[in-house]
Amino acid sequence: MLLCKPLTLVHLKKYFRYSVLPIIITLIVLAFSTKNEGSKTVKLFHTVSDTASIEATEPILEKKYPIEITQKVSNKLDSLLQRINKRHDFHGSVLVAKNGKIVYNNHIGFADFRKKEPLNKTSLFQLASVSKQFTAAAIMMLYERNQIKLTDTVNSYFPDFPYEGVTIKNLLNHTAGLPKYFWVAEHKWKKEKAPTNSEMMRLFASSNVQRFFKPGRNFDYSNTGYLVLASIVEKVAGVSFSAFLEKNIFEPLEMNQSFVYNPENKNINKNHLFGYRLYKGWKHLKINNTVNDAVVGDKNVYTTSEDLFKWVLGLNNGKLISEESLNLMYTNGETIYKRKIPYGFGFRIDPKDTNIVYHHGKWNGFSTGLTQFLDENLVVIVLEHTSYSGISSLTKKVKKIVGENLNV
Repeated sequence: MLLCKPLTLVHLKKYFRYSVLPIIITLIVLAFSTKNEGSKTVKLFHTVSDTASIEATEPILEKKYPIEITQKVSNKLDSLLQRINKRHDFHGSVLVAKNGKIVYNNHIGFADFRKKEPLNKTSLFQLASVSKQFTAAAIMMLYERNQIKLTDTVNSYFPDFPYEGVTIKNLLNHTAGLPKYFWVAEHKWKKEKAPTNSEMMRLFASSNVQRFFKPGRNFDYSNTGYLVLASIVEKVAGVSFSAFLEKNIFEPLEMNQSFVYNPENKNINKNHLFGYRLYKGWKHLKINNTVNDAVVGDKNVYTTSEDLFKWVLGLNNGKLISEESLNLMYTNGETIYKRKIPYGFGFRIDPKDTNIVYHHGKWNGFSTGLTQFLDENLVVIVLEHTSYSGISSLTKKVKKIVGENLNV
């Protein structure tokens, strides 16, 4: 038998404080949250202010401008992303930073079209050719450790490499004249499994494919050159290219979401995105793997927009390489005839303004862009995965909006 004591005023106060009050507060919070998540746009579209409290635990990313300074920029960039999402099928992320601080960080659209899952801050994009700057930095690390020289030839590390006289510097700034490995793999590779870097290096030795020109004579953008560079990193360091980047770049910069893709690795991060193409103007088809998917160095770094910003900060702040090496990466190369070319080491240099260093990438539905306006200390990152074709134009629009609406 239960005995009930009479309720006194003290009991009622305690009951209200510990039982009723928390329920009331919870209901108020839920009501406010529901009000702010009523539209479809909110589910697809998340601004940096929504996740500021979470991101504050990440030391590199806590450097953000106050909302009162960035609100006008955010509103205009939100509107821009909403327009290109509807008109141009943009499904991706945009991050803007000024003076080392984040101005804007947003994403819009779907990660998975079948499940209707929205993109979020942890969505991992294939960087495509933006990956090349990681390869170049890895080479410069080995150079600073006196493990390689930029004047070394590929034959110093791979004696059977059939294209003699190609230096590491030729590979870095695309003056090697090597044949396209895409074509070699598609026409000479006989196995079902896509070839790795080491297998492609052996295939070059046996395929008898002619090069385009002798080293140093011309500039010819080459994915093959960066395949060879990643292979040199593996040979010199004695570890896989993936392991080298993990230990020497991703871990020091706390790029905790980033990795180098390996098609044989079945434990792929759940936030790893697939590329899509638009079919008949409405249906998104997932793009299948190709014979060229296993090669790394020219592509295959996966990351988030925030991790990519950490990369920019770490590279520019001397956490990875010296200022001298960084200047080489950001400086125009040249041919043996002293003709300047619009490429440094892993970065394109704007022909009209050497203060603009950038790289774009396209691969299997992914479209990417990382642009640094060095004289303005402005960074614009655009990552997308549904074959969007306007990265350059979008970057210019973003820069214009920031320039007109951010007073810092």
